[in-house]
Amino acid sequence: MIGITPRQLEVFVAVATAGTVRAAAERLHLTQPAISMALAELERALGAPLFDRTQRRLLLNAHGRRALPLAQELLERMRELTSPAVVDAQPLTGELHIGASNTVGNYLVGDLLGTFVVAHPQVALKLRVDNTAEIVAAVLDHRLDVGCIEGAALHSDLEVIRWRDDTLCVCAPPGHPLAKRRRLTPDDFAGARWILRESGSATRSQAERALASLPRGETVLELDQSESIKQAVIAGLGLALLPAVSIVDAQAADRLVVLRTPFLNLKRQLSLVLHRRRYRGVLLQTFLDSVKPARKS
Repeated sequence: MIGITPRQLEVFVAVATAGTVRAAAERLHLTQPAISMALAELERALGAPLFDRTQRRLLLNAHGRRALPLAQELLERMRELTSPAVVDAQPLTGELHIGASNTVGNYLVGDLLGTFVVAHPQVALKLRVDNTAEIVAAVLDHRLDVGCIEGAALHSDLEVIRWRDDTLCVCAPPGHPLAKRRRLTPDDFAGARWILRESGSATRSQAERALASLPRGETVLELDQSESIKQAVIAGLGLALLPAVSIVDAQAADRLVVLRTPFLNLKRQLSLVLHRRRYRGVLLQTFLDSVKPARKS
Protein backbone atom coordinates (compact mmCIF):
# COMPACT_ATOMS: atom_id res chain seq x y z
CA MET A 1 0.00 0.00 0.00
CA ILE A 2 3.06 2.29 0.07
CA GLY A 3 2.41 5.15 -2.32
CA ILE A 4 -1.21 4.10 -2.99
CA THR A 5 -3.99 6.33 -1.68
CA PRO A 6 -7.69 5.70 -1.10
CA ARG A 7 -8.44 8.37 -3.71
CA GLN A 8 -6.47 6.47 -6.34
CA LEU A 9 -8.37 3.29 -5.51
CA GLU A 10 -11.70 5.16 -5.70
CA VAL A 11 -10.74 6.51 -9.12
CA PHE A 12 -9.72 3.06 -10.35
CA VAL A 13 -12.99 1.48 -9.18
CA ALA A 14 -15.06 4.32 -10.65
CA VAL A 15 -13.37 4.11 -14.05
CA ALA A 16 -13.58 0.31 -14.08
CA THR A 17 -17.29 0.22 -13.29
CA ALA A 18 -18.31 3.31 -15.29
CA GLY A 19 -16.17 2.53 -18.32
CA THR A 20 -15.00 6.05 -19.14
CA VAL A 21 -12.98 8.82 -17.50
CA ARG A 22 -15.86 11.22 -18.05
CA ALA A 23 -18.40 9.01 -16.29
CA ALA A 24 -15.99 8.41 -13.41
CA ALA A 25 -15.36 12.16 -13.07
CA GLU A 26 -19.11 12.81 -12.84
CA ARG A 27 -19.54 10.06 -10.26
CA LEU A 28 -16.71 11.33 -8.03
CA HIS A 29 -17.28 15.05 -8.70
CA LEU A 30 -13.74 15.48 -10.00
CA THR A 31 -12.33 16.88 -13.21
CA GLN A 32 -11.35 14.52 -15.99
CA PRO A 33 -7.65 15.55 -15.76
CA ALA A 34 -7.74 14.75 -12.03
CA ILE A 35 -9.17 11.30 -12.79
CA SER A 36 -6.55 10.62 -15.45
CA MET A 37 -3.75 11.77 -13.15
CA ALA A 38 -4.86 9.62 -10.21
CA LEU A 39 -5.22 6.59 -12.46
CA ALA A 40 -1.77 7.12 -13.98
CA GLU A 41 -0.25 7.45 -10.50
CA LEU A 42 -1.86 4.19 -9.39
CA GLU A 43 -0.62 2.35 -12.46
CA ARG A 44 2.90 3.67 -11.87
CA ALA A 45 2.75 2.55 -8.23
CA LEU A 46 1.61 -0.92 -9.29
CA GLY A 47 4.15 -1.09 -12.10
CA ALA A 48 1.63 -2.19 -14.72
CA PRO A 49 -1.32 -0.77 -16.67
CA LEU A 50 -4.79 -1.70 -15.48
CA PHE A 51 -6.67 -0.91 -18.69
CA ASP A 52 -6.44 -1.38 -22.42
CA ARG A 53 -7.06 2.03 -23.97
CA THR A 54 -9.54 2.33 -26.83
CA GLN A 55 -10.84 5.45 -28.54
CA ARG A 56 -13.91 5.79 -26.33
CA ARG A 57 -13.54 3.45 -23.38
CA LEU A 58 -11.03 2.00 -20.96
CA LEU A 59 -11.29 -1.78 -20.84
CA LEU A 60 -9.90 -3.72 -17.89
CA ASN A 61 -6.97 -5.92 -18.84
CA ALA A 62 -6.05 -9.13 -17.00
CA HIS A 63 -4.15 -7.21 -14.32
CA GLY A 64 -7.05 -4.82 -13.85
CA ARG A 65 -9.56 -7.65 -13.52
CA ARG A 66 -7.48 -9.20 -10.75
CA ALA A 67 -6.99 -5.86 -9.01
CA LEU A 68 -10.60 -4.61 -9.12
CA PRO A 69 -12.17 -6.84 -6.42
CA LEU A 70 -9.14 -6.23 -4.20
CA ALA A 71 -9.50 -2.45 -4.58
CA GLN A 72 -13.21 -2.68 -3.85
CA GLU A 73 -12.52 -4.74 -0.74
CA LEU A 74 -9.86 -2.34 0.53
CA LEU A 75 -12.19 0.63 0.12
CA GLU A 76 -15.06 -1.15 1.81
CA ARG A 77 -12.89 -2.27 4.72
CA MET A 78 -11.67 1.31 5.21
CA ARG A 79 -15.26 2.58 5.18
CA GLU A 80 -16.24 -0.05 7.74
CA LEU A 81 -13.28 0.85 9.93
CA THR A 82 -14.22 4.53 10.02
CA SER A 83 -17.99 4.02 10.09
CA PRO A 84 -19.84 5.16 13.24
CA ALA A 85 -21.86 1.95 12.99
CA VAL A 86 -18.72 -0.02 13.88
CA VAL A 87 -18.11 2.03 17.03
CA ASP A 88 -21.52 2.75 18.53
CA ALA A 89 -24.14 0.79 16.58
CA GLN A 90 -25.23 3.75 14.44
CA PRO A 91 -27.49 3.09 11.42
CA LEU A 92 -25.85 1.54 8.38
CA THR A 93 -24.89 3.94 5.60
CA GLY A 94 -23.34 3.50 2.19
CA GLU A 95 -24.37 2.41 -1.29
CA LEU A 96 -25.26 -0.93 -2.85
CA HIS A 97 -25.53 -1.62 -6.56
CA ILE A 98 -28.14 -4.31 -7.16
CA GLY A 99 -29.25 -5.87 -10.42
CA ALA A 100 -32.58 -7.55 -11.09
CA SER A 101 -33.89 -9.43 -14.08
CA ASN A 102 -37.05 -8.02 -15.61
CA THR A 103 -39.45 -10.33 -13.80
CA VAL A 104 -37.92 -9.55 -10.41
CA GLY A 105 -37.37 -5.84 -11.07
CA ASN A 106 -40.86 -5.20 -12.42
CA TYR A 107 -42.99 -7.45 -10.21
CA LEU A 108 -41.04 -8.58 -7.13
CA VAL A 109 -38.92 -5.55 -6.27
CA GLY A 110 -40.83 -5.01 -3.03
CA ASP A 111 -40.15 -8.58 -1.91
CA LEU A 112 -36.49 -8.23 -2.86
CA LEU A 113 -35.72 -4.83 -1.33
CA GLY A 114 -38.57 -3.98 1.04
CA THR A 115 -37.28 -5.48 4.28
CA PHE A 116 -33.83 -3.96 3.83
CA VAL A 117 -35.12 -0.50 2.87
CA VAL A 118 -37.37 -0.32 5.92
CA ALA A 119 -34.62 -1.47 8.29
CA HIS A 120 -31.80 0.62 6.79
CA PRO A 121 -33.24 3.83 5.31
CA GLN A 122 -29.86 5.60 5.19
CA VAL A 123 -28.37 3.11 2.71
CA ALA A 124 -28.62 4.18 -0.94
CA LEU A 125 -29.75 1.32 -3.18
CA LYS A 126 -29.02 1.64 -6.89
CA LEU A 127 -31.21 -0.82 -8.80
CA ARG A 128 -30.55 -1.83 -12.41
CA VAL A 129 -33.27 -3.80 -14.20
CA ASP A 130 -32.21 -5.76 -17.30
CA ASN A 131 -32.41 -9.24 -18.74
CA THR A 132 -30.66 -12.09 -16.99
CA ALA A 133 -27.65 -12.22 -19.34
CA GLU A 134 -26.88 -8.52 -18.78
CA ILE A 135 -27.24 -8.78 -15.00
CA VAL A 136 -24.92 -11.80 -14.87
CA ALA A 137 -22.35 -9.98 -17.04
CA ALA A 138 -22.44 -6.93 -14.75
CA VAL A 139 -21.93 -9.09 -11.64
CA LEU A 140 -18.99 -10.85 -13.30
CA ASP A 141 -17.48 -7.46 -14.21
CA HIS A 142 -17.95 -6.21 -10.61
CA ARG A 143 -20.26 -3.42 -11.83
CA LEU A 144 -22.98 -4.82 -9.56
CA ASP A 145 -22.59 -5.99 -5.97
CA VAL A 146 -25.32 -8.62 -6.31
CA GLY A 147 -27.93 -9.67 -8.84
CA CYS A 148 -31.29 -11.38 -8.64
CA ILE A 149 -32.09 -13.42 -11.72
CA GLU A 150 -34.47 -15.99 -13.14
CA GLY A 151 -33.09 -19.16 -14.63
CA ALA A 152 -29.65 -20.73 -14.42
CA ALA A 153 -26.28 -19.06 -13.87
CA LEU A 154 -23.55 -21.62 -14.44
CA HIS A 155 -20.39 -19.50 -14.56
CA SER A 156 -17.68 -20.85 -12.24
CA ASP A 157 -16.98 -17.36 -10.83
CA LEU A 158 -20.55 -16.98 -9.58
CA GLU A 159 -21.98 -17.96 -6.23
CA VAL A 160 -25.68 -18.75 -6.57
CA ILE A 161 -28.08 -18.48 -3.62
CA ARG A 162 -31.57 -19.86 -4.12
CA TRP A 163 -34.29 -17.31 -3.35
CA ARG A 164 -37.68 -18.67 -4.42
CA ASP A 165 -39.50 -20.68 -7.07
CA ASP A 166 -41.36 -19.16 -9.99
CA THR A 167 -43.44 -20.48 -12.87
CA LEU A 168 -44.38 -19.49 -16.38
CA CYS A 169 -47.89 -19.72 -17.80
CA VAL A 170 -49.07 -20.22 -21.37
CA CYS A 171 -51.34 -17.23 -21.96
CA ALA A 172 -53.96 -16.54 -24.61
CA PRO A 173 -56.65 -13.92 -25.23
CA PRO A 174 -60.11 -15.04 -24.04
CA GLY A 175 -61.38 -15.41 -27.60
CA HIS A 176 -58.57 -17.68 -28.78
CA PRO A 177 -59.76 -21.14 -30.01
CA LEU A 178 -57.52 -22.94 -27.51
CA ALA A 179 -59.01 -20.94 -24.63
CA LYS A 180 -62.36 -22.62 -25.27
CA ARG A 181 -61.06 -26.18 -25.00
CA ARG A 182 -61.33 -28.03 -21.72
CA ARG A 183 -58.37 -30.34 -22.28
CA LEU A 184 -55.36 -29.60 -24.37
CA THR A 185 -52.68 -31.82 -25.85
CA PRO A 186 -49.35 -30.87 -27.42
CA ASP A 187 -50.82 -31.44 -30.89
CA ASP A 188 -53.32 -28.62 -30.29
CA PHE A 189 -50.43 -26.15 -30.56
CA ALA A 190 -49.44 -27.07 -34.10
CA GLY A 191 -48.97 -23.87 -36.10
CA ALA A 192 -49.53 -21.63 -33.05
CA ARG A 193 -48.36 -18.03 -33.26
CA TRP A 194 -45.98 -17.14 -30.42
CA ILE A 195 -44.77 -13.89 -28.91
CA LEU A 196 -41.37 -14.29 -27.24
CA ARG A 197 -38.94 -12.33 -25.10
CA GLU A 198 -35.65 -11.16 -26.57
CA SER A 199 -32.49 -13.28 -26.71
CA GLY A 200 -30.55 -13.13 -23.45
CA SER A 201 -33.71 -13.32 -21.37
CA ALA A 202 -34.07 -16.33 -19.09
CA THR A 203 -37.78 -16.33 -19.92
CA ARG A 204 -36.87 -16.67 -23.60
CA SER A 205 -34.55 -19.59 -22.89
CA GLN A 206 -37.19 -21.44 -20.91
CA ALA A 207 -39.84 -20.67 -23.52
CA GLU A 208 -37.63 -22.15 -26.24
CA ARG A 209 -37.13 -25.32 -24.21
CA ALA A 210 -40.89 -25.65 -23.70
CA LEU A 211 -41.73 -24.95 -27.33
CA ALA A 212 -39.23 -27.58 -28.45
CA SER A 213 -41.58 -30.19 -26.98
CA LEU A 214 -44.55 -28.88 -28.98
CA PRO A 215 -45.34 -29.11 -32.70
CA ARG A 216 -43.74 -26.42 -34.83
CA GLY A 217 -45.27 -22.97 -34.54
CA GLU A 218 -44.41 -19.45 -35.67
CA THR A 219 -42.68 -16.63 -33.80
CA VAL A 220 -44.56 -13.47 -34.76
CA LEU A 221 -43.01 -10.98 -32.33
CA GLU A 222 -39.98 -10.59 -30.08
CA LEU A 223 -40.34 -7.99 -27.30
CA ASP A 224 -38.06 -7.04 -24.42
CA GLN A 225 -40.64 -6.59 -21.66
CA SER A 226 -43.25 -8.92 -20.19
CA GLU A 227 -45.71 -6.02 -20.02
CA SER A 228 -45.41 -5.45 -23.78
CA ILE A 229 -45.91 -9.15 -24.44
CA LYS A 230 -48.94 -9.22 -22.16
CA GLN A 231 -50.55 -6.36 -24.05
CA ALA A 232 -49.81 -8.07 -27.36
CA VAL A 233 -51.52 -11.24 -26.13
CA ILE A 234 -54.53 -9.24 -24.94
CA ALA A 235 -54.69 -7.65 -28.41
CA GLY A 236 -54.94 -11.10 -29.96
CA LEU A 237 -51.55 -11.14 -31.66
CA GLY A 238 -50.53 -14.56 -30.40
CA LEU A 239 -49.77 -16.85 -27.46
CA ALA A 240 -46.99 -16.28 -24.96
CA LEU A 241 -45.25 -17.81 -21.98
CA LEU A 242 -45.29 -15.23 -19.19
CA PRO A 243 -44.31 -15.26 -15.51
CA ALA A 244 -47.34 -16.03 -13.36
CA VAL A 245 -46.65 -12.98 -11.20
CA SER A 246 -46.92 -10.69 -14.23
CA ILE A 247 -50.44 -11.66 -15.28
CA VAL A 248 -52.40 -11.62 -12.02
CA ASP A 249 -54.28 -8.39 -12.75
CA ALA A 250 -55.01 -9.19 -16.40
CA GLN A 251 -56.23 -12.66 -15.50
CA ALA A 252 -58.50 -11.33 -12.74
CA ALA A 253 -59.98 -8.83 -15.20
CA ASP A 254 -60.60 -11.60 -17.78
CA ARG A 255 -58.33 -9.87 -20.28
CA LEU A 256 -56.32 -13.04 -20.83
CA VAL A 257 -56.59 -16.68 -19.84
CA VAL A 258 -54.04 -19.26 -18.72
CA LEU A 259 -54.08 -22.45 -20.76
CA ARG A 260 -53.74 -25.68 -18.80
CA THR A 261 -50.57 -27.39 -20.05
CA PRO A 262 -49.57 -30.06 -17.52
CA PHE A 263 -47.41 -31.67 -20.22
CA LEU A 264 -44.99 -28.70 -20.10
CA ASN A 265 -42.41 -28.12 -17.37
CA LEU A 266 -42.73 -24.39 -16.68
CA LYS A 267 -41.25 -24.16 -13.18
CA ARG A 268 -38.02 -22.26 -12.60
CA GLN A 269 -35.89 -20.80 -9.83
CA LEU A 270 -35.13 -17.20 -8.86
CA SER A 271 -31.67 -16.76 -7.38
CA LEU A 272 -29.23 -14.24 -5.98
CA VAL A 273 -25.85 -14.23 -7.73
CA LEU A 274 -22.55 -12.82 -6.45
CA HIS A 275 -19.00 -12.90 -7.74
CA ARG A 276 -17.01 -15.39 -5.69
CA ARG A 277 -14.24 -12.80 -5.22
CA ARG A 278 -16.64 -10.08 -4.07
CA TYR A 279 -15.92 -9.07 -0.48
CA ARG A 280 -18.95 -9.56 1.73
CA GLY A 281 -18.76 -6.51 3.92
CA VAL A 282 -21.27 -5.58 6.59
CA LEU A 283 -23.49 -3.77 4.09
CA LEU A 284 -23.68 -6.57 1.53
CA GLN A 285 -24.04 -9.31 4.14
CA THR A 286 -26.84 -7.42 5.89
CA PHE A 287 -28.67 -7.14 2.57
CA LEU A 288 -28.24 -10.85 1.85
CA ASP A 289 -29.55 -11.70 5.31
CA SER A 290 -32.63 -9.56 4.66
CA VAL A 291 -33.62 -11.45 1.51
CA LYS A 292 -35.31 -14.45 3.03
CA PRO A 293 -36.18 -17.41 0.80
CA ALA A 294 -39.92 -17.75 0.39
CA ARG A 295 -41.50 -20.88 1.85
CA LYS A 296 -42.55 -23.46 -0.69
CA SER A 297 -46.28 -23.74 -1.09
